[in-house]
Amino acid sequence: MRVVSWNVNGLRACAKRGFLGFLGESKADVVCLQEVRALPEQLPDEVRSPPRWQAKFAPAERLGYSGVAIYSRRPPTKLSVGLGIREFDVEGRFLVAHFGRMSIASVYFPKGDGRNRDNSRVEFKLSFYRAVFERVARLRKSGPTFVTGDFNTAHEEIDLARPASNRKSSGFLPEERAEFSRWIEAGWIDTFRARHRGQTGHYTWWLQWGGARERNVGWRIDYVLASRTADRLVKSAFTWPQTFGSDHCPVGVDLTTPR
Repeated sequence: MRVVSWNVNGLRACAKRGFLGFLGESKADVVCLQEVRALPEQLPDEVRSPPRWQAKFAPAERLGYSGVAIYSRRPPTKLSVGLGIREFDVEGRFLVAHFGRMSIASVYFPKGDGRNRDNSRVEFKLSFYRAVFERVARLRKSGPTFVTGDFNTAHEEIDLARPASNRKSSGFLPEERAEFSRWIEAGWIDTFRARHRGQTGHYTWWLQWGGARERNVGWRIDYVLASRTADRLVKSAFTWPQTFGSDHCPVGVDLTTPR
């Protein structure tokens, strides 16, 4: 079983750059998307409902903004949309597909920098982190749980190319990193870092100008976190920086089939 997560930075745009081809080539069983930026009815039929895929969406109320989705080769046994907190749910940031006892969440964590890049949304971001933490803590009591998505935080210095110049930037602020550490200390496992300890140069997002991606000046802000029972199923964890179509690249895990 393969689970992939990708911030597509607009699914309609990504579709024009080969998203449907990616679905087949990925050999994934579950594909979690963030920043869909479209209502389902705004998507072409073949993107909204591709053959042999089940597609579920949690869009934002604001047009052209945020939104998450989960594509799966078999239908989920249950679907959970939103956190039950309106200020978060209007932004379309949380969706969980349940496959028996296994839960897979597609989550788009907010940026903290605000419209004027003044870090004005950091508290909103941290409040969202705490709300998701409480929800997924309950989920993992029922079975293996994966939290996938764009966390908009580089956890450690190894997770971005230029830590020294970004210490006051949202995405690498001490309070954001401390919240991420709280998840790790609570038993959530960064599946990629657990299998690639100390390896530098692995990023998942790059600025779209200045040749940042070509020079690999990026940030690792997209993750697959696993509960302990879920991590026991992980055979490998990966990033796919050579997959284009967005300013992010896909990340994912290969799993053994749970009994």
